[in-house]
Amino acid sequence: MASATADLLERVRAGALLEPGRRVLVLLSGGRDSVCLLDLAVRIAGAGHVAALHCNYGLRADAPAEEEHCAALCDRLGVALHVHRPGPAPEGNLQAWARDQRYAAAARVALDEGGDVAAGHTATDQVETVLYRLAASPGRRALLGMAAREGRLVRPLLGVTRAETAAHCEARGLGWREDASNETAAYARNRVRAELLPALRSLHPAAEANVLRTLALLRDEAAVLDAVVDTALEEAGDPPAVAAVKALPPALRRLALQRLADRAASDRAPAIGHRSAEVLALAEGAALDVGGGLRAEIREGALRFGRSSGPAAPHRDRARP
Repeated sequence: MASATADLLERVRAGALLEPGRRVLVLLSGGRDSVCLLDLAVRIAGAGHVAALHCNYGLRADAPAEEEHCAALCDRLGVALHVHRPGPAPEGNLQAWARDQRYAAAARVALDEGGDVAAGHTATDQVETVLYRLAASPGRRALLGMAAREGRLVRPLLGVTRAETAAHCEARGLGWREDASNETAAYARNRVRAELLPALRSLHPAAEANVLRTLALLRDEAAVLDAVVDTALEEAGDPPAVAAVKALPPALRRLALQRLADRAASDRAPAIGHRSAEVLALAEGAALDVGGGLRAEIREGALRFGRSSGPAAPHRDRARP
């Protein structure tokens, strides 16, 4: 068991997302993955360079106990703990609200203290994310999964399975808390974990490993495609001329529109490639809301994406008088 934890430590160290002496804020839920990550961060970066953030949403009866567990763990490992307690949850997508609260609080702490923000997403989470996105969202981005680094956000455990994080915690004598909401079928991600993954394993025992291998290949190829898209958009102008975008091959046209939307939405635009024909059919001065609070419009012969504000200018079919 000791050799397994040492191997895990070296694999994460080799990923270079955690470095000796580099400040890092670990998102600490109290679950096995985040507990494992915090321990590894301390061992690699040094306790004096590590802090933790726990969000107590106050949504479950055991929330106080989870906060106490995180405080005790941080005290044991010698790291500072920041606790964020959001206000009442709004109606709607509870998981999205909680995620936004967590990352916004992390950004504030990281801005004050410097360094990276580390999330405990594992290889198991990666597979679940790809399968969920493949079912719920069209476009190649569904198959690219989560990146190891997105600005200040790092995911040092993307090469580590959930079983490995549990084994690490057990070997190191680190307790963790189980979130009962991970078992409910009310959330789509839980249904992927409890129903879809077992079905895929029944088809092939290496199903998860094969998804991850495919993901690695697609990410490698995506770097080539991104370079092609960048070149095409540079040649189309800033903002790009509609005529130049229309002249691109269909696949490159879709990728270019997605890139423009992502730039306007800080890489959080919805998948819009399947709406490229609608966008490029806009008349001069017309606009189209494409989802996610984002709008495409044509002004002075150029295509622009921006935030939706007020009603979109009418889009008339050019075939009509």
